Amino acid sequence: MKRFVLLFVLCSSIQLIAQEYHPEEAYYGSAFWEPDSLGNHRIIVRINEKTDIARAVLPWRRRDSEPEKKGMIIVDANTGKKIDNFYRENINSECGTILFQPQTVPGEYYIYYMPYHSSGGPYPRVNYPREINRAASAWVAKAQKAIESKQAIPETKLIQFQSRGTFNSFYPMEIVATEAEKEKLLQNYPDKNYLIFPEDRQHPIKMYKQIPFRWTIQGARESFWAEADQNEYFVFQLGIWALHKNMENVKVEFTSLQGNGNNIPASAFTCFNTSGTDWLQRPMDISYRIPENEVRPLWIGLQIPTGIKPGVYKGKITVSAVGTESQSVNINIWISDRILTDHGDSDINRLSRLRWLNSELACNNDIVRPFIPLSVNERTIRCLGRSVKLNEYGLPEAISSYYTEEMTAIGSKATPILQAPFRFILEQNRKIIPWQNKSFRFVQKEQGKTSWESLNKAGNIGIKCEANMEFDGFMEYKITLKAEETTALNDIRLEIPMNAQIAEYWLGMGHIGSVVPNRYEWKWDVRKNQEGFWIGTTNAGLHCVFRDENYIRPLNTNFYHSKPLIIPECWNNRGKGGIKFVRKGKEMLIQTYSGNRTLKKGEEITFIFLTSVTPFKPIDTEKQWHDRYLHSYEPISRVVNEGANTINIHHGTAINPHINYPFFRPDYMKAYIDEAHGKGCKVKIYYTVRELTNRAPEIWALRSLGHEIFSAGPGNGYSWLQEHLEEDYIAAWFVEKYKDAAIVNSGVSRWHNFYVEGLNWLVKNVGIDGLYIDDLAFDRTTMKRIRKILDAGCPEPRIDLHSANQFNEKDGYINSACLYMEHMPYLDRLWLGEYFDYNAGPDYWLTEVSGIPFGMMGEMLQDCGNPWRGMIYGMTSRLHWEGCEIARHIWKAWDNFGIKGSRMVGYWVSSNPVKTNKKDILATTYIKDGKAMIAIASWAKKDCEVKLDIDWKKLGLNAQTAKLYAPEIPQFQPAADFDPNKPIQIPEGKGYLLILETNNNK
Repeated sequence: MKRFVLLFVLCSSIQLIAQEYHPEEAYYGSAFWEPDSLGNHRIIVRINEKTDIARAVLPWRRRDSEPEKKGMIIVDANTGKKIDNFYRENINSECGTILFQPQTVPGEYYIYYMPYHSSGGPYPRVNYPREINRAASAWVAKAQKAIESKQAIPETKLIQFQSRGTFNSFYPMEIVATEAEKEKLLQNYPDKNYLIFPEDRQHPIKMYKQIPFRWTIQGARESFWAEADQNEYFVFQLGIWALHKNMENVKVEFTSLQGNGNNIPASAFTCFNTSGTDWLQRPMDISYRIPENEVRPLWIGLQIPTGIKPGVYKGKITVSAVGTESQSVNINIWISDRILTDHGDSDINRLSRLRWLNSELACNNDIVRPFIPLSVNERTIRCLGRSVKLNEYGLPEAISSYYTEEMTAIGSKATPILQAPFRFILEQNRKIIPWQNKSFRFVQKEQGKTSWESLNKAGNIGIKCEANMEFDGFMEYKITLKAEETTALNDIRLEIPMNAQIAEYWLGMGHIGSVVPNRYEWKWDVRKNQEGFWIGTTNAGLHCVFRDENYIRPLNTNFYHSKPLIIPECWNNRGKGGIKFVRKGKEMLIQTYSGNRTLKKGEEITFIFLTSVTPFKPIDTEKQWHDRYLHSYEPISRVVNEGANTINIHHGTAINPHINYPFFRPDYMKAYIDEAHGKGCKVKIYYTVRELTNRAPEIWALRSLGHEIFSAGPGNGYSWLQEHLEEDYIAAWFVEKYKDAAIVNSGVSRWHNFYVEGLNWLVKNVGIDGLYIDDLAFDRTTMKRIRKILDAGCPEPRIDLHSANQFNEKDGYINSACLYMEHMPYLDRLWLGEYFDYNAGPDYWLTEVSGIPFGMMGEMLQDCGNPWRGMIYGMTSRLHWEGCEIARHIWKAWDNFGIKGSRMVGYWVSSNPVKTNKKDILATTYIKDGKAMIAIASWAKKDCEVKLDIDWKKLGLNAQTAKLYAPEIPQFQPAADFDPNKPIQIPEGKGYLLILETNNNK
């Protein structure tokens, strides 16, 4: 510490000779300049006398580390030219002293002291290089001699510290106190283990390893005064500086506020750092820690009631921690006679929305469209299009799907998914220990959720099975084993004997969507975001994942390795576990095994697996034909003229500039949406939780919650992040136009509660019609809440999900469809996405891209997709994304045919009325009123002739009077006539959209 004091004294002595300086507001301002070469910060100095050497004293009080390693640029304000001849006399965090050769005298000079270099792009790499020394050696020698000889050197006058815009400013909460100032402050509190600095919401605490100069003037305060309005959710902070030791398990207690004969109860207070309600409605008792010699803010909210007398209300807040004294702050709130109708939420700078962190909105078991209430008959549970029969052990005995092959309806014929019941096997001495059932009971029966439990025994091991099923066909199993005696086991495994007839395709376990092999084995690997599989056919299947008891949702996309999957040790068993399957006759046996282990007497172990019965719902072809997406912020008149009716507003646009915080320009957004509604269009916005803009007013409060909201990481990224957050974050998307720099959220947190409330606010106040979600970073519980909010507040809302292909090393080799399958019941459309391989085969298209086996339909993205193959699955590209224009031409062809009201019969349907004689050239038929539109697409490796096998009776057409032709579709096909009885030439990788109808001229 002595070294820092000496440096300060040296710098201060020079400074005091030059001028009196105090870090007051007048010395801090903002302006605008090009930051990418000069940086975000500069100091303006003035020299008044002619000299070859001038000295500038720069009392900058910097929070960044190692300022001596960063560059500097000096610019003559009059000419705009850089000054090459300058010399660093002394540089440290508290102040700097430089010598330079002025060119314009008298004149002002800009000293840019944090210039950076950026690689550019949406994920910029930014560094702060030391400048190249261009000073003339003779001038440098002259300057050094002047210093050594203690020659009197003319000094500049400090005019102002400036940031590029106010958002980049360090003032006042990042203007660092010097070591001497801190020592002087501490002399006033010799017996304190920590100090409390109350702050209002306008001065969020931003530094954790240093204190602001402001505190050395104000001192630690025992009282806090503020003004609030009635019905306001009032937010403020207590800054805690731990002086001599770590503060463990910090707690905050409140008294009621008394004033004018009224009482505001203590329960009206919340400290977000020490308590709350998580995204599953569970109460949180947070063990909050403040490291020695560091600062942390305690963010506090107070709900001011309505109808109390204006005046001062007084109370007390007490802070305590393990092993140290309690300290109290007197709270004095002047409550006005103004009444806020929305708690202050319409003004984002009030931070009243922080209360949303503890919201329980839409946390219930209510069902959403198109699902139906669960019904339970004995041990059979029915949901939309599916049924699950349980055995006495609580495991599925039979699972059936009633969806038709077309996937457009629910029929009466059951498709069995299992060949035999689920088996949870304990193997000892190479023999299966039989189960003995003690009890089975349903513990919950609601429309949206049914729960049950069973008690069983296998040898010396007690088995408790706890499970539930939800209205969308999702089941969660928790099987707990408890050893009555020490027991050695060869294996503990789950066996799923699937009906081999429907085990046609698969996803997961390190493979892209394809035909299921007859035999396969897979092992756990933390490098891969893989935890299970989907196996099935178009209208029947199972999705199964296996999780740890302490499961935390990993990060997804290219952030996966920053917070990877927690491998479930119960299943993995130190690398002994895995999944294998083998096809045997009518059965596809899937075994999730864990290997040998010994359970000690009294030891408990819990196995968790989740399974969903697919499909979740019928595909909604009418919605697919009606909703025509334009993915761009454009004038409504142009949208309508292009034939679109559903607009996605991305972030980085005028009305939604900042990522995942669409609250900055609600009036402009509402005006745009109102105009769209007036012209029959829907407007959906980009809003999700994978990352959050640095512009969010709540960012400092959220950062104080440790890693609950924001993920730990290496820092770096855009300059603002490095200069103000410094460390311990993951830099995410950056939009240059708005200087919008995001950081990555954690997997799940209270931010999801905020997100749900934010969505509700947008629905009620802005009138959005739904969401465009760019990769999902939240759990299925949050997904359900979102759907409920939209269904309650919007007429026919829409949610579409975009995902880039995550089957790569950075993303953990996970299939996007597998990763997001648990969310699909609540989505309306898929957009999959960058890097998907549209050259892959139809099995890949069906399982990885189309969404059809899960009750979804979608669109294409990468390179505008393949329009011929897309039509096999009812898909087009998205209009105006990356210059894609072909969608509007296909829409016109749809309308000319009259696709609305048609029946889609895909090539996967055994009774498809139009087939081809080539396995790698497929046809899907759209049937309507005695005519048909036939989509043909080729996966052949060359141009081929194909002959159509037409079931005229199913189409309701007469082969003798029918005509077959290709209408002209720009960018797709020229007009042509064909003989339905003769071969058709199909170009490699392309196809046709043909019309088959009665020829009225015959």
